[in-house]
Amino acid sequence: MDATVEQVATLGALTDSVVEIERTISSLQAARDGLLALGSRVALDVAQQAGHPDYGDMALRAVAAEMGAALRVSDRTVQRRMSEASFLVEQFPSVWQAQGAGRISAGHARVIIDAGAHLDDPADRDAYAEQMIGFAETESPNRVARMARRVAERFQPRSIDERHQDARDRRGAWMKDRADGQAEFGLVGPAALVHGAFDRLTGMAKDAQGAPSGDGEGIGNNEGAADPRTIDQLRCDLALDLLLTGAPAGHDTSDGLLAAITAHVSVTVPVTTLIGTGTTPAELDGRVPIDTATAKALAGAASGWDRILTHPITGNLLAVDRYRPSAHLKRHLKARDQRCRFPTCGLPARDCDIDHHQDAALGGATTVDNLGDLCRRHHVLKHHSPWHVEQLDTGVYAWTSPTGKVYLDRPPPQNTVTFTEDDTPPPF
Repeated sequence: MDATVEQVATLGALTDSVVEIERTISSLQAARDGLLALGSRVALDVAQQAGHPDYGDMALRAVAAEMGAALRVSDRTVQRRMSEASFLVEQFPSVWQAQGAGRISAGHARVIIDAGAHLDDPADRDAYAEQMIGFAETESPNRVARMARRVAERFQPRSIDERHQDARDRRGAWMKDRADGQAEFGLVGPAALVHGAFDRLTGMAKDAQGAPSGDGEGIGNNEGAADPRTIDQLRCDLALDLLLTGAPAGHDTSDGLLAAITAHVSVTVPVTTLIGTGTTPAELDGRVPIDTATAKALAGAASGWDRILTHPITGNLLAVDRYRPSAHLKRHLKARDQRCRFPTCGLPARDCDIDHHQDAALGGATTVDNLGDLCRRHHVLKHHSPWHVEQLDTGVYAWTSPTGKVYLDRPPPQNTVTFTEDDTPPPF
């Protein structure tokens, strides 16, 4: 990108203006939530004065109808917003205040609340919220959501194993008719199985489309030409094909290569949890806690595991080893980075390219200090725009934008570090 000094300066000014506008919008949204929560309080006060315990819902409906008519919005929508606003203001006041001050956005607030919604103890909620607010001030909502689930887990009074067993009882599938001759099919089930099914569908879709899958070449469709359907369309078609026939009969090659594609999921579990002396839950693809029984079953069935050595206090990655040294470096990078290393990007590392910060053609070494995971979008951005990246100590990336601003991206800590109330959490 060739740009004049004036154009770069204009871009910098526009970026600063957009940031300020977003902060103002977040503050106004927090103010609106405060008023909606106050509306709920007024309705409950009216119900209490009336002396009818069953009048609370009707009072809420009346207030919602008043606001809805003035806003030209359905009163059902307004009442739902009032309920969500009350939960935010009353259960997570520090998150609401941080949003009001423009420190975090409404998106950040939403994912923090979603992950901590089941924390019943007010002190636990406050401690959880304070830790997540500090993290959210420098990260995108999608990254905050992953970390929030991990941090909230530390404050859960019940173990993941107990909660998982209860949640399994609520597994199920549903169908909903949609417009234009369409229908929606969904299911809720154990995370390891759902992630595995989605990964297998994605692998099949890429090969059916003719795109490369993993480290191999795409096999293409039956006619040998690239399939014009999108990945999402192919996932849908393949899922229905599998459900209706038991095999991807309508999409497979003559050699049955699609049916041979298996699912791949990444599970990180502290060894103390596996041997029964620790309680830190295992994590699926660095985002979702899973029960210990599933983690043990996967560990027992795996042909090999990467051993990830971490610092006992900070959780920083120290080393990864296995008996196949030829793939050692790749495994180390996937374990360290966990996702794309561009600020705000959350694409899993297994779907990313391994990039040489200093081009190998220009003498860049193939070492851990010169390599990292970048998704295709940000890999291309790094090579074909003025964005520049430098790797600092302990895997920290320093990205310099076209306007000269520097954004730091730290590798996410492993889920092998536990904390007590007096501990200071590791730097994010």
